[in-house]
Amino acid sequence: MATIPAAAGELSIVGTGDGIELLRAIGAAYSAAHPQTTIVVPPSIGSGGAIVAVGSDKEVLGRVARPLTASEKAQGLVATALVRLPSAFFVHPSARVDALTAAQIADIYGGGRITNWKDVGGADLKIRVVRREDADSTLMALRAAMPGWKDLRITDRSKTALTTQDAIDTVRQVEGAIGFAPYTRQLEQGTVVLKVDGRFPTDADFPSAVTVSFIHKEDTVTPEARDFLAFARSAAARALISTLGGVPATQ
Repeated sequence: MATIPAAAGELSIVGTGDGIELLRAIGAAYSAAHPQTTIVVPPSIGSGGAIVAVGSDKEVLGRVARPLTASEKAQGLVATALVRLPSAFFVHPSARVDALTAAQIADIYGGGRITNWKDVGGADLKIRVVRREDADSTLMALRAAMPGWKDLRITDRSKTALTTQDAIDTVRQVEGAIGFAPYTRQLEQGTVVLKVDGRFPTDADFPSAVTVSFIHKEDTVTPEARDFLAFARSAAARALISTLGGVPATQ
């Protein structure tokens, strides 16, 4: 079995920024019940970073927001699905809107048709578009399921955020900004989460979501990590996930 360095009593889970506050809450709940182990959820290094870290035996656990590929599974990586996070759109409060249609959002992100919030009943304010890189899990989920997004060419007049937290922080700080990210209740702090075609992200028929999973390798997983994975799938953890706005995943 490979030896992975770790601080005494500390279990680090590296990877995606999607749902990071929710994952930290689950870690805190586990640590409260198991004070001998401190769960650490560091800032995002992306799903790819988690796969490299766990695959190369540098870390015991990782967090990803996309399915593992066949080649990654062949390396011995195992995924434990944790939470389904709807792909929410959110705006700076200055926009003065709380609902849009899917067609309006596509027109905003496509550029050209809707460039001012007054065009959709909001403030007389220029729309500032915040997007993610093409390989982002939320963007891929939107292209797979959100009406009008499959072949949408996102406007060049946009800021590309490199992490989920960067996207959230930008929208919080920039008047007129709109962005997208996986929904948790923490997202509502400092932004307005939009209804899309009358549906809020937590509604059962909201069309787009990502699934966040933990990953490990059977030949490096520690007893503490295995115990934490069991807790993350427990009734107590599922109740906490629901309270924070996520949907517990089915394995």
